[in-house]
Amino acid sequence: MAVGNLLKGLGGGKRADAGTMHADPALRARVLDQFDAAGIGWIWGTDRDGKLIYLSERAAEKLDRPMPDLIGRPLEELFEIDMESPERESSRPIHFQIKAQKKIREQVVRFSLGKSAQDVRQTWWSLTGYPVFAENGDFDGYRGNAADVTSEYERKLVDSRLADFDSLTGLINRHNINRQLDSTLAGFGSQNRALALLMLDLDKFKRVNDTLGHQAGDELLVQVAERLTGIVGTRGKVARLGGDEFQVMIPDEDDRGKLGEMAEKIIQILSQPYPLEDEKRAIIGASVGIAIAPFDGQTREELVRSADLALYAAKNGGRGQFRFYASDLKDEEEVRQNIIDEMREALENDQFRLLYQPVVSIATGEVTCLEALIRWEHPEKGTIAPNMFIPIAEESDIINVLGEWVLRTACETATTWPRSVRVAVNVSAVQFANPGLAAVVANALAHSGLAADRLELELTESIFVGDTDETEKAFKRLKDLGVRLALDDFGTGYSSLSYLRGAPFDKIKVDRSFVDSCTRKDRNSAKIIAAIVGLSNALNMETTVEGVEAFDQLEVVKAQGAKLVQGFLYSRPITPEAVQENIASGEFRIEPDGPDTYRPERRSVYRRVGAIHEDYYYNAVMRDLSSVGAGIEGIVGVELGTQLVLDMGEGQLAVATVTRSDGDRVGLEFETPLVNDGAGGLCTRHRVSPYTIAAAGLPASPGTAGPTEGKRDQSKPKFLEVAVGQSGVAASSQAA
Repeated sequence: MAVGNLLKGLGGGKRADAGTMHADPALRARVLDQFDAAGIGWIWGTDRDGKLIYLSERAAEKLDRPMPDLIGRPLEELFEIDMESPERESSRPIHFQIKAQKKIREQVVRFSLGKSAQDVRQTWWSLTGYPVFAENGDFDGYRGNAADVTSEYERKLVDSRLADFDSLTGLINRHNINRQLDSTLAGFGSQNRALALLMLDLDKFKRVNDTLGHQAGDELLVQVAERLTGIVGTRGKVARLGGDEFQVMIPDEDDRGKLGEMAEKIIQILSQPYPLEDEKRAIIGASVGIAIAPFDGQTREELVRSADLALYAAKNGGRGQFRFYASDLKDEEEVRQNIIDEMREALENDQFRLLYQPVVSIATGEVTCLEALIRWEHPEKGTIAPNMFIPIAEESDIINVLGEWVLRTACETATTWPRSVRVAVNVSAVQFANPGLAAVVANALAHSGLAADRLELELTESIFVGDTDETEKAFKRLKDLGVRLALDDFGTGYSSLSYLRGAPFDKIKVDRSFVDSCTRKDRNSAKIIAAIVGLSNALNMETTVEGVEAFDQLEVVKAQGAKLVQGFLYSRPITPEAVQENIASGEFRIEPDGPDTYRPERRSVYRRVGAIHEDYYYNAVMRDLSSVGAGIEGIVGVELGTQLVLDMGEGQLAVATVTRSDGDRVGLEFETPLVNDGAGGLCTRHRVSPYTIAAAGLPASPGTAGPTEGKRDQSKPKFLEVAVGQSGVAASSQAA
């Protein structure tokens, strides 16, 4: 199409005043041809279908494409909005703009036809176009001009990248991820879609900077970014916020099972050794906090705060862990400080005691070792499990004082046992890193008179997170004393065969997580146990398999070559007095006694919950909980096979079937197993939005509604609701 013919469209079919000079089509065509030739800009036009009908020859030359390849193609096929554009947030795709038949104003686009690896460089144009209409009002296409803005635009891209990306790792930065969080949450809110946010903090990173230098620290951060990007892939966005803080955004994900698995994988992968320059190597750890919108926050500020609190809880829980946000995390710092203060009082008032769990020979039933396990007998709170206070003790100086007390007490107690029975004492990574540990052990042995080879120190793989030279020195100091060393929880942390090659271990303890699933055909746990046993034999080390609780598990680990086991099938942790009674009765042997088949442990709890049946909501109390079921009380007359929905609060609804009904006590089996919440507890994979809960007429949280407030309509309840107190049934009432 000639320029003159194209100009007819610019006038919309209307004739200009014949008396004016620029009404002459020939003159106007000549001026525009000169404009084209000068390279100031180019003319383009489309038909009503958006196909290119005219383009300046100089423009085709600039694109290095023959004109026949361009004319007749849809404009949106030739040009696209650059998704890396600094202005991309305010730019709609070309086909949307053309379809709207509105003016296109200086829209920066990228030439997209024939993109390939052979393209030397990309070309960006600025397009301006005006819709034209025929005399009858029909849309007749676009007429416009274009200019090459490649050089200017590339400078903008560089400036934008500096503003939006981390210069060290190449990841998006805090400013960029904040913008994406804001826009994503705004779009997802109206559609009730989920968005997960993971906050990451590197453990022991400061030690790398202090011991190996900041250049090594930077090199490590680059590798961390690469590993994170590999784990997350296309499922989400990874950002570096600064220092050793990272953030991961996962759209459309609220499955806490999958998120927990991702967090565990992140912790595992980031905790593997990092090769650095000059043949140096660094080992760090990672902690992860997880929050999910809209449950844990509906704005960026709320979601980030929730993820921060979860991260803080993970770090206080002992590091190398993940936590999901929960509403009770708000008082985490206050609770932590209270526990520290109470532990100091407990040490002064002799509130700690040791129990001992036997390690038994499968072949003979003979007890070969007793593992010392600390318990805290609080005068008001009762027995406090070690996982509730040991991680907090490790964050302060209390762990060394507490550890010394355990060593001295265990050694003194073991002197009353037969010489064939050893005592095992757990040593945390914090204690191991203390240069004075060997002296503490030597003093405990000397004070008690216990032979050094009867003391077994159990170390976890986390001891390798630190300076390799210092770790080797610590090993030598302990082995020079003559004590035995055991690698505890093998296979769950920073496992590396190089550790076993270089570290002087006498025993490997197989973590109970492999035993829990060793009878399942869909898992490789039995093969892993066999591999660890074979590895130990090859290295002349003993192997103890932990967590054996049923005969079917015992048969599996026995078939894999295990000779020593520890678990409830033989004995729970027992008091020193019970140990003495067994010794006094003759040879210290234990026969296995327990269930034929293993089922996940049910934990005793006291937790107010709701039970939904058809259109009625009942208040109840949960008494025990496992991943596959629960026991509740407070409802009478429930038949076997009845399907209930258990409301555990904060949007956690679990579909369950009644498998046991005895008076007001009901046993439930979950349709979908619960998952690890990162804090040693259990949670549902998914949660129900607070909007959905409100729309369904459910109480905001279990136990808050009275007998009639929980009712969603006027249907008659089928069961009798019983009020239950801490000490049992308090009163009965008809739940209608």
